[in-house]
Amino acid sequence: MSAEYATFGLAPAMRAGGVLANGDYQVHRDFVDFIVDGRPLLFQLSDLDAVSPLASDVPPAIFTAQVRSLLLEADAPLDGGRYVIYGCPECQGLECGAVTAVIEKDGDDYVWRDFAWQTDERADLELNGYHGIGPFRFHGAEYRSALNSLLDGDTGPRRRVLLIGARVALLAKLAAALRTIGIGADIAHDATDVPADELRTYGAVAFGRAVGEDDRAAVRESFRRADVDVAYVEGLAPIIPLLVAQIEHALDRSPWELRRLTRLVATDGEAGIEVTSTCRVQLTAYRLDRLYRTHAHEVFDGILEAGRHRVALDAKAVKGESFIVARTSGSVLVEAMAR
Repeated sequence: MSAEYATFGLAPAMRAGGVLANGDYQVHRDFVDFIVDGRPLLFQLSDLDAVSPLASDVPPAIFTAQVRSLLLEADAPLDGGRYVIYGCPECQGLECGAVTAVIEKDGDDYVWRDFAWQTDERADLELNGYHGIGPFRFHGAEYRSALNSLLDGDTGPRRRVLLIGARVALLAKLAAALRTIGIGADIAHDATDVPADELRTYGAVAFGRAVGEDDRAAVRESFRRADVDVAYVEGLAPIIPLLVAQIEHALDRSPWELRRLTRLVATDGEAGIEVTSTCRVQLTAYRLDRLYRTHAHEVFDGILEAGRHRVALDAKAVKGESFIVARTSGSVLVEAMAR
């Protein structure tokens, strides 16, 4: 079977959840992505909002079954020896569409070929095939080692956030928004009496703007004593979608060099953005008026090619103290508008 050898690896990835400008919610999903020749395979599939079957929020038995399936230790779930490589992040149903491929062994090697977009039991390669992707031949030892490593330990991220601040009503709304998109959230005044085992369940701590530096230092010391490496979020403003975006960014465990959205600056009425592969980018501006009412403006929504880009921002959307959220399907960045 003709196919050039490719390297195979795995890396943590995220489907960014969030509260969108129109009020809709997008579910947060953590998963393990396939790294082929040093790049996420997902990035080769245009602007696809999808997750691999190796998602951290599925029950352990199902996660193990998915790994065993990719190792060809179980029958293919679809006709023609086809396996789901990426599926819908919301419902995971085939009817929403999935990227599938034939996975087979050739001697000690594993081969992925005939990638296609599939919405029912049979794939139409002529109509829906990804003709520029694959086939990929992976060395058996490397392939098995990467997948078996997922069965050797806890690969799930800590998807709980500790919220600390003075405005309990705001924190309650923030916690509700986070839980809606699949992120656990707890509210506390400090972390002094929290047991170490409980501190280890948090992936991030978010501070409100009213929390003083002494109180922040005390919280950091509690986590340091518990030997917990946690991300800290300094809340930019009491705006729920903005705070959710900050927390989403803090929970991103994917290696920086494998991210799609790697740069955001906002100054002089424009945003500077850098993406590593062609993808859809959404820019939303948030601000509070003098009565502390939130205003949200979608200032850009389009496909950008890999590289650096400058996007002009509507002056009405970024007047006063404003903040910009840049979002792709797998990354979120937040910046205050510099003046």
